[in-house]
Amino acid sequence: MHDPGIDTATCPSKEFGPIGKLLVATSKWLAIAGGLVLVALVVMSVVSIVGRKLWSAPVPGDVEVLQLCAAFASSTFFAWCHLTCGDAKVDFFTNSLPRWAIDTLDGVGSLLLAGMAVLLGWRATVGALSVRLYNETSTILAWPIWIPQILMVPGFVLLAASGFYMAALSLRNACSSTGRSVR
Repeated sequence: MHDPGIDTATCPSKEFGPIGKLLVATSKWLAIAGGLVLVALVVMSVVSIVGRKLWSAPVPGDVEVLQLCAAFASSTFFAWCHLTCGDAKVDFFTNSLPRWAIDTLDGVGSLLLAGMAVLLGWRATVGALSVRLYNETSTILAWPIWIPQILMVPGFVLLAASGFYMAALSLRNACSSTGRSVR
């Protein structure tokens, strides 16, 4: 079944095996969860702004809630974007290259993205554990800061897995285009 969110003309998604399909499904559900959090944040912001202007009664800690929840929500979209080839690409210079060269560059880019996701996930985990150790809380609501910070980690882990998967797929395609076999 074709997923309307994936551009099959330029994205190798039609070649996804069981692992790729699992990554797509997982990243899609994580992105939906992040989207729902963002919708809730928009509703909360509207209620807070209207309450502030009409009744001088904003939602207490609305900026804190926005900051803490938006960090989690934004980390949920990256894997879906990468798996559906929604990344921003500047292919002006590479358009005229042979297919194997483009696939090689895409593979290297995916490897770099996966490495960055591993680094971000590692540092987010270390940071969250450090903040938890010192019981740091938000100023107004006194919410523990480590919880939304650690909630970013699954998005980075999924992005790393997606990056490694897309790198393997692109590099396999590059080798296939040149006539070399990959095992």
